[in-house]
Amino acid sequence: MAESTVRPFSGHKRANWIRLRTMILLRWFAIAGQLAAITVAQHWYGLKLEIGLCYLVIGASVIANLVAIFVFPENKRLSEVENMLMVLFDLLQLSFLLFLTGGLHNPFALLMLGPVTISAAVLTLRSTVLLGSTAILMVSILSQFHLPLQTEHGLILEFPQLFVFGNWIALIIAIVFISAYSVRVTSEIHSMSDALAATQMALAREQKLTDLGGVVAAAAHELGTPLATIKLASGELIEELDDRPELREDAALIREQADRCRDILRDMGRAGKDDLHMRQAPLMAVVEEAAEPHMGRGKTVHFHHLENPQQQPAILRKPEIIHGLRNLIQNAVDFAEEEVWIEAGWTDREISLRIMDDGRGFPPHLLGRIGDPFMRRRPDAPGRGLRPGYEGMGLGLFIAKTLLERSGAELRFANGRDPTTSDETAHTDLGAIVQVTWARERLDAKTAENTRVLGENRPITA
Repeated sequence: MAESTVRPFSGHKRANWIRLRTMILLRWFAIAGQLAAITVAQHWYGLKLEIGLCYLVIGASVIANLVAIFVFPENKRLSEVENMLMVLFDLLQLSFLLFLTGGLHNPFALLMLGPVTISAAVLTLRSTVLLGSTAILMVSILSQFHLPLQTEHGLILEFPQLFVFGNWIALIIAIVFISAYSVRVTSEIHSMSDALAATQMALAREQKLTDLGGVVAAAAHELGTPLATIKLASGELIEELDDRPELREDAALIREQADRCRDILRDMGRAGKDDLHMRQAPLMAVVEEAAEPHMGRGKTVHFHHLENPQQQPAILRKPEIIHGLRNLIQNAVDFAEEEVWIEAGWTDREISLRIMDDGRGFPPHLLGRIGDPFMRRRPDAPGRGLRPGYEGMGLGLFIAKTLLERSGAELRFANGRDPTTSDETAHTDLGAIVQVTWARERLDAKTAENTRVLGENRPITA
């Protein structure tokens, strides 16, 4: 029995999708806006500012941009650490500029939300927590320590203390809420994009193999008769040229090359099946690969072997299997209270996976749409209310069901405890239960065929 616990600050690394040029361009816009705000405040409204220090802070951003332009290539993709450091620099630069211009008495303090929003959209949860905590710390400092805004007549512009306290609370709430919302929405978009990409990949591969099979079949049909004629004629020549060994060798060569043409046609049909995504792997390795993107969501994920782990079967690492299981696991993690269980079992006849969580279960109307329940809630089990947000999981489950059924799996959805589970693995507080079952004979046949094709496939040589 194996068990894995979620690490709360891990997640996808998508920061390297961002180009350095994009961050430089955004920083130029910020520099232009800061210069315009300081110029208008000084010359239009007559505010007395520490112009030298303000220009020094803005100049630091200008220098950082120029260094990035001349040192790094224009098309450079930022790593996770590089992206975080750039956003952190912008956050500290803006904080120091606000310190020189009134702190939270400055209406532009709202711009502190900008770096945090960028972090939540493109960086990992760990980086977002770090930048969000830094932003909250800077806002708290600015609420107490700052240079006052003063007019040319000596009048100090400041809000009543009650309004300053309200701005401080509002900024902290906004930082936390926008960060959490951006992380959640971005994760959902990426997950759905991955699932749709996997579906398109599976369909494209099937279409490619179908087209290749048609071409090979047509070629074999057209070339089969002449090759058979050549082989037959060369065989007769070999028998008739026993007394002329030099010509007999030529006839044998012709027959050998005819056989080689036949082998080339056969290998052409197998070449398209050597797909990296169709390699086989142990069952739990495929399950853990599918669960990996959701192992940083604040929930504890347990993996259990109901049988001897040394005898676990191998299944194909097909995109439809991995991404179908990934959608089911994401649904369990999304709606779990604290824990998710993934149990694997196998017999001589079938392989089964059971994905369970301690949430509130599937709503009845959704069960009727995605599959028939294979078990009923016990009469003595406590009732569960429905949590808002179930409407959003219908599409993800439909995609998962479609992908896994393409691999020959059967899916069943239910609520409550499975009465057939043994005492060792019984979970008395289950919500949603999804069981995925493959017929062992069918799955083993596909795995064996895939292994045979990959093993026999050879490069075609002239």
